[in-house]
Amino acid sequence: MKIDYKKLVAAAAQARQGSVSPYSRFKVGAALLTKAGAIIGGANVESASYGLTCCAERIALFKALTDGHINFVAVAVVARCAGGPMPCGACRQLLAEYAPAAAVFVADSADLETVRKFTVKTLLPAAFVLVP
Repeated sequence: MKIDYKKLVAAAAQARQGSVSPYSRFKVGAALLTKAGAIIGGANVESASYGLTCCAERIALFKALTDGHINFVAVAVVARCAGGPMPCGACRQLLAEYAPAAAVFVADSADLETVRKFTVKTLLPAAFVLVP
């Protein structure tokens, strides 16, 4: 499957508009692409109790999973951050479990044309996953 990463990055940038980030004002958007071609977006949601804050990647993943989507081939993450925002450890772990073969694209919202690409395996090479 050829991934239209520009379309996926644009979807993540659009999802970023839904960010609820009153404390940090750091708006993040993510978009997941399924093998079937569906794109599911999500944005970060903050809490005054920072430990309850949820990243855009996890919001998109949880939304996709609970809507019955599986077989993820790519994820894009966008925020106003030089070089693009990198997924945190928790997001890397969940991507390793539910999207282990996915390509990961990151971009600065101020420069959506400059996109860096990774794989989930390079971001978390020794992920903790259960063998079915």
